Amino acid sequence: MLVLLPPSEGKAASGRGAPLKPESLSLPGLAGARAAVLDELVELCAADQDKAREVLGLSEGLRGEIAKNVELRTAGARPAGEIYTGVLYDALGLATLDPAARRRAAKSLLVFSGLWGAVRIGDRIPSYRCSMGVRLPGLGALGAYWRTPMESVLPEAVEEAGAGLVLDLRSSAYATAWKPKGELAGRTATVRVLHAQTDPVTGVEKRSVVSHFNKATKGRLVRELLTAGARPKDPASLVETVRELGYVVEATAPARAGRPWALDVVVTEIH
Repeated sequence: MLVLLPPSEGKAASGRGAPLKPESLSLPGLAGARAAVLDELVELCAADQDKAREVLGLSEGLRGEIAKNVELRTAGARPAGEIYTGVLYDALGLATLDPAARRRAAKSLLVFSGLWGAVRIGDRIPSYRCSMGVRLPGLGALGAYWRTPMESVLPEAVEEAGAGLVLDLRSSAYATAWKPKGELAGRTATVRVLHAQTDPVTGVEKRSVVSHFNKATKGRLVRELLTAGARPKDPASLVETVRELGYVVEATAPARAGRPWALDVVVTEIH
């Protein structure tokens, strides 16, 4: 199983150790594209802070993120699993997984990134600010930019990992960078978390997506799959596995070949 995750906008501070070594990152087929994004991002942030803030969509209070980007090549790096924070990663709790689950996480989790394309949680990177929704002046919209290098690299990564199943938990912005096609799409499952509430007067159930809880539930789900050592080989067996973990799941098989399965995890309590 290969799990595709979004990053977090908020990130931990860079480490104090050795700086970024681009050649050490996973998915070496993305090296050229990574170098191009890194070069333009550093140059943009070093040349004009006001323009950089506009391009990156940052508020005045986040101006310090621009200086962070200027130092990307020299700042200390730390594992991506420590850099990414936020609701999903808090719920996932990588640092508190047992050793076997941590090994599974290192092999099966892939975090998408506007700057790096995609990295594994053990890849050492500096803290940065550059979302997939950014449009750089030279390279253009990053979601579109990453599609070409991802087309060959990601299918290879799936096969190298021996992953029969791709569990896609990315947000819409990061999903634009790569969409599984053909036979691989049929082995892919996307997940949406819905909060179900029953109107006390009418008795009618209403469902909604709650962003914070959506992320937290996805983080807990991944943690439970890793801890259980679950190895679903296809979306149908994933549905069975998730139900065995105690979740209410509604699955929609693709209407035609070349499309992923859609899974709704329905919850009644937000925590």
